[in-house]
Amino acid sequence: MKQFSILVFFALVLAAYSSVAQNASIRGFVYEKETGEPVIFTNVYLLNTSYGASTDVNGYYSITQIPPGNYQLTVTALGYDSIKMTVTLKKGDVLTRQLFLNKASYTLETVNVSATREEARTETRTSVAKITPKEMKQIPTIGGQADLAQYLQVLPGVIFTGDQGGQLYIRGGSPIQNKVLLDGMVVYNPFHSIGLFSVFDTDLMRNADVYTGGFNSDFGGRISSVMDITTRDGNKKRLAGKIEANTFGSKVLIEGPLKRQPDEGGSSSSFVLSVKNSYLEQSSKALYSYVNEDGLPFNFLDLYGKVSFNGQNGSKFNLFGFNYTDRVNNYQSLSNFSWDAVGGGSNFVVIPGKSPVLLEGNIAFSSYKATLAEADAKERTSKISGFNAGLQFTYFLGKDELKYGVELLGFKTNYRFFNSYGIKIEQEENTTELAGYLKYKLTAGPVLIEPGLRLQWYASLSEVSLEPRIAMKYNLSDRIRMKAAAGLYSQNLISANSDRDVVNLFYGFLSGPESLPDEFDGKEVTSKLQKAQHLVGGIEFDLTNDIVLNVEGYYKNFNQLTNLNRYKIFDDSEINATRPDELKKDFVVETGKAYGMDLSLKYEFNRWYFWGAYSLSWVDRFDGNQTYYPHYDRRHNVNLVSSVKLGPAQDWEISARWNYGSGFPFTLNQGMFENITFVGLTEFDPSLINGSMGIVYGDLNTGRLSDYHRLDLNVKKKFEISNHSELELNAGVTNLYDRKNVFYRNRITGEVVNQLPVMWMFGASITF
Repeated sequence: MKQFSILVFFALVLAAYSSVAQNASIRGFVYEKETGEPVIFTNVYLLNTSYGASTDVNGYYSITQIPPGNYQLTVTALGYDSIKMTVTLKKGDVLTRQLFLNKASYTLETVNVSATREEARTETRTSVAKITPKEMKQIPTIGGQADLAQYLQVLPGVIFTGDQGGQLYIRGGSPIQNKVLLDGMVVYNPFHSIGLFSVFDTDLMRNADVYTGGFNSDFGGRISSVMDITTRDGNKKRLAGKIEANTFGSKVLIEGPLKRQPDEGGSSSSFVLSVKNSYLEQSSKALYSYVNEDGLPFNFLDLYGKVSFNGQNGSKFNLFGFNYTDRVNNYQSLSNFSWDAVGGGSNFVVIPGKSPVLLEGNIAFSSYKATLAEADAKERTSKISGFNAGLQFTYFLGKDELKYGVELLGFKTNYRFFNSYGIKIEQEENTTELAGYLKYKLTAGPVLIEPGLRLQWYASLSEVSLEPRIAMKYNLSDRIRMKAAAGLYSQNLISANSDRDVVNLFYGFLSGPESLPDEFDGKEVTSKLQKAQHLVGGIEFDLTNDIVLNVEGYYKNFNQLTNLNRYKIFDDSEINATRPDELKKDFVVETGKAYGMDLSLKYEFNRWYFWGAYSLSWVDRFDGNQTYYPHYDRRHNVNLVSSVKLGPAQDWEISARWNYGSGFPFTLNQGMFENITFVGLTEFDPSLINGSMGIVYGDLNTGRLSDYHRLDLNVKKKFEISNHSELELNAGVTNLYDRKNVFYRNRITGEVVNQLPVMWMFGASITF
């Protein structure tokens, strides 16, 4: 198999060079003239021909295998004036053209050209949502700041478990099974404890691709989903920024050129710095005392900086770093929680001389440390730190594309925890992973086929995982497209939390353990990895030029999972060699399934925007003894989002979001008893001792909480101060009709803790 793959690779490369020798190519970048920022996902084509391409997340385009001749190179982008340029191509030419777009002087009422729609026909892109800051700002903003965490909650297949300490679960996968990349760097915890905010600054984001399943071989090391987030560069033309404040927090962003980009193009450098924080603990005591008289104890501070160097031909090099902190003080009068994350790295894009290839690479280091101190339990800590690096080559072969690369990752985990029996579970591990991948996109008329292969080596476990992937699309007509994807996936990293835990402020990390049970469900356990198989199928309909319907069905088979063993009561030592594994091992093996259907409908025309999403899903786990539903299994989930711009200048915007979710599972109480542990009572009469309250539990997670629903509203008004300055006022309300949505119930006292009640907010921002 290995020799065959190598032969195929060299055959494709030789074919590429042969093709280049016979024909010509045009490549380059498309920039916004005012700021020098790349214009992404826009059409670049040769007028009155079938030759063209869409720009990628760097603004890069490449049109290859063009017969010699004279052409009109044309660019069309929504919100920009179209441009045309005459080019003459000779045999074997590789022309580089940087294109600069001016913002449109007027807004068209109807736009028929859509790079997004063109991409839908020419890219497989199954189970992926492409998110831009514009889309994030079209939903009501809780706290006044548009945020990725809030937008992810409206995507089909994404389940959000709570406003306070909640997590995101994507198509049946737990948070540890979701890979988050920021400019190629691994981010271990992207969400704050309040649950409404991520660590990312929306105004710095260029694009986010969220793969909910079936992702191809260029991503690995996770078995459920991937978030690939890209930040933009600083303004290359002038000093600019944004200052924002609201009832939840504030933000300052500043950017500008270190070396200004000439109007006709050329080398440049720029910087950008963002600082955002929350003072909700302080402001809530005055504004939201009805929520909690002690205030909402959530605080965070996020720092991010980036310096970009751009060459004359579009090659670029970035340096970036971050420092994210999160503090929860005296949560529910029971615990203090904190985490700190720091990291830095670089990435680059290189355009070689005459070769039809794009070279990209990255190297980064990041660390994350979390600490939870509870009133009635010993402190637990988790730390992970490590590096990741990658190198990727992309060959453009007409409408086809060859992509291959290598990745190297190393991390160290340090974890300490005491379970309910007082048994200490700890781990300190160093781990190295190495991967190589290859994928090829073949376009044959209306059919797109994208096979991929990933080879992942887990050095610390001495285990190799060969993971074939494939994605396909069939354009039935200009408006109807069928698609499918499948693949094998593996990962080493596991969570320091159990899927059976309901409320998780603490979120820790562990390297895949050696101490797994020898058998599971009567079969020998031969692998230490977590593994999954994905199968996705769907259909896209362009109902009109402005309405797109997407329907997908999926099945994820988690054929091996590793979970923290909450029932360990003996040390795993020789003296306990005859005891069952489930009573002495630190970890247990499980399997599981996630399957369902996601439906989304999008309408966008002129002033109006509408997004509707419905998910029907089932998630289960099997631990060798019983099948149970994890606490995030939600059968039905609905999101409706709408916004409209009003006024002659469209400077008013009203947006609304309504979310409905059926109840989460939980374990019912069957009864209470006096619990006497007898520990240390050898010299005393147990009849004279007062025990603690004990609980007789029902079957695991067979109960269901009440349904969840919530309505949010937001109003924005913009005021133009000058050519580059704008003031925006915004006001909104969360949970407008004050729905009492249950977060959890105290089993002993019966006290119910609800999620956020009705909360109003207001804020202002100024850009310059």
